[in-house]
This record gives sequence, structure tokens and C-alpha cells, in this order.
Amino acid sequence: MQQTLTAKIRLYPTHEQIALFKAVTIALFKAVTKEYQRLCNIVSQWYFDGYFNANQKVFQKDMYHYLRNESPKLNSQMVQSTYRTVKARYDTVRTQLYQHPYRYDTGLIDEKTGKHIWESIPRTLEWLWKPIHFKRPQADYVHGSNYSFVKERTMISLNVLGKRIKVPFKADYLEDLFATNAKLGTAKLVQLKKHWFLHVPVTIEVNEWKKICNQHIVGIDRGLRQIMTIYDEQGRTKFFNGKRVAYQRKKYAHLRKQLQAAGTKSAKRHLKRLAGRENRWMEDVNHRLSKTLVQHYGENTLFVLEVLTNVSFDEKNQSTRDRNRDLHSWSFYDLQVKLTYKAQAKQSQVLMVSAKYTSQRCPKCGQIRKENRNHALHRYDCAYCGFRTNDDRVGAMNLYELGKQYLAGNERPKFELNNVAD
Repeated sequence: MQQTLTAKIRLYPTHEQIALFKAVTIALFKAVTKEYQRLCNIVSQWYFDGYFNANQKVFQKDMYHYLRNESPKLNSQMVQSTYRTVKARYDTVRTQLYQHPYRYDTGLIDEKTGKHIWESIPRTLEWLWKPIHFKRPQADYVHGSNYSFVKERTMISLNVLGKRIKVPFKADYLEDLFATNAKLGTAKLVQLKKHWFLHVPVTIEVNEWKKICNQHIVGIDRGLRQIMTIYDEQGRTKFFNGKRVAYQRKKYAHLRKQLQAAGTKSAKRHLKRLAGRENRWMEDVNHRLSKTLVQHYGENTLFVLEVLTNVSFDEKNQSTRDRNRDLHSWSFYDLQVKLTYKAQAKQSQVLMVSAKYTSQRCPKCGQIRKENRNHALHRYDCAYCGFRTNDDRVGAMNLYELGKQYLAGNERPKFELNNVAD
């Protein structure tokens, strides 16, 4: 099985090379990248009109020669890469649409609960009204032609303004990737403030996870009060408290509010510097959490997470404003993505299951009752069998149970509402 990651390589150019980089940036943004952007929009329209079914061979037949005649500024490889750029963007949008289905009220009432019945319809690319538009100028560096690693992989050779320069770089983890005969893809040269980076997609071969070889099952419940609550096959429970994260988020929100109220030029400059800092900090938290889990359990582990799309959280001790900010900015998906690719690299797997009834079902007797959970005390008390524990732990235990069902042969495990008598 193949896995593709993006290696962000820090470059250390000399003062003369920085001048060349700046010249490259100006030249590209004024000419090549604008043209590349224009061709991407042409290809996007063509891909949209073809109902998203075209492949590289069809592109070669229908569009390649037309684009070459349309834009002599771009070489053959850059014209070829426009299809890959457009295809990758549509694939991303396809995944996003699938993860957010369309929900509507059927107008019917559930006789048991008295609530409206809602239905979900999966969304596909056919839901798009118009083709994807590429707004930012961009250009790609093709491996072997525009960039390569030289001098025993201590420098990167880059093609700039018709000449090649060799630039030192720093990325210690690349040695491990090169040792696995990694395949390097088309890179992008990026400037972040005064620093230069080369973003290189790296494709590696990883051992595929197999059910028969699985050794560990880990149920992971995600929430606002506890970032994660995990439960494994040994009956061990681990809580990852979210107090520090909540404090840091409120601190950022308060700082933004003060700067916005000031409205001065210096405040706006500070807001610009602040932009993205919170997300980078939260990404680092998720990176360390996912890395800790994967390293602790090792290979052949099944991590079970619930799908949190359209799931609401009931936090009585938060104001409406704080609750909405947390729910809209919480990086559940980022943690899921990081855990998924780290697990795959260690011959493990992440299983996404329905979150329905995972916080209401008793892990001991299987009874499902909403009133068993006390949000104020963060307790779960089963009125049928007397089982009592932390409410977040209940969610992790139930996710662990769904993982067991999956390994037993149930490809889509989920809980159904039961009718256990009192």
C-alpha cells in the first residue's frame, strides 16, 4: 500500500541566492504562475463539462496540444501537471462533500421520541453548480527537471531563471524516507515571512493492516472537556484533559477581541501576525497526541473513532458564544487525519463508525437510555444494571465494542435502539 506525505523542507540560501529567489518569485507571479493559473481554470472547466470522468489519457488527447498552442510560455511538463493539479483539487472537494452530506427534515415525527425525523443524502461532485476556480497564481517544480537532491543529499539543485543553483536544506526525517526508496513528486517553492521552504510530496510503500494480524483495539472518544478518552483491550482507560487547550483558545479569542476593538495600524499588524498562530499551535497538539498513541500501541492496532459530522455537544457550563466558538474551531478532523496517516505508516488502521448511541449505551448490559448520562456531574449511571462510570469513558468503551464487532466480520458496526424492559 502506498502513502503520500508532504515534506516541508527548510532551505538556507545565501544572500545572492535569496536575490535570485526573489527575482524568481516576481517573475513567476507576473508571468508563469498567472499563465499556469489560467490554464488550470481552462482544464477545470473541461473537467467539469466532462462530468469528472476524464483521466490522463483523455486529457492528453483532448487538451494537451490545445494548451501547448494556447500557451507557449509553459513547457511540456508544466502543461501536463495542470491536469494533476486540477484532478487533485476535485478529489479534495469530493472528499469534503462526502464528509458533509445534505440533511433535510422529512416532516415526519418519531413516535417514540416525538422529534422530527431527519434524513441524509450523500453529496458528490455532481452537486457543484460551476467548476472550481483557481484564484492564486502558482507553479510546480517537477522532480528531476526543475529540482533534485545533490552532493549526497546535502543540497537541493533548483532551476531558477534558466540556471541551476545548489541550496543547503534542513529536514532530518528525509533520511528515513530516502531509505524506503520513496518516490518524490512535483514540489512547490514557498516563502513564509523571511524563510524559504520547498514542499515536496513523498510517496512511500507501507505494510497494509490485516484483520487477522490485529493485536490491539483502542476506542477513542473525542470531546470538549477531554480532548481524548481512550479504552483498550486490557481494560485500561486514559484521559487527555482539554483544560489547557480551552484556556489557550479563550486567550487567543480575548486577544483578538482587544486588537479588533483598538483598530489601530499596529493592532492590525499584530492581528496579521496572530493569524494562523492558533491553528499551528493546535496542529502541534494534535500531532503530539496522535504520535503518542501510535508509538504506545505500535503495529497491528485498530483505532476506533466516531464520525462527528452533525454531532452536537451539550456543555451546560459554557456560554453560547464560547460553545459556538469551540465547536466551530475544534480540530477534530485534524486529529483524525494525523492519526490515520501515522497509523497506516505503522501497519495499523483507523476505523470510523457511527456516533449514534455511543454516549447513551451501557457497556455492560447494552441498554440505551439518554437519561442515564448526567452531563453536569460527567457521570453515567445505568438504571438497569447499576453500572457507573465517567460519561466520556462510556463513549470510549462503546467504540471499543464496535471495533470488536468489526474484527468479528461486521463491516459497518453500529448500535441500534433496544427495548430492554425495566
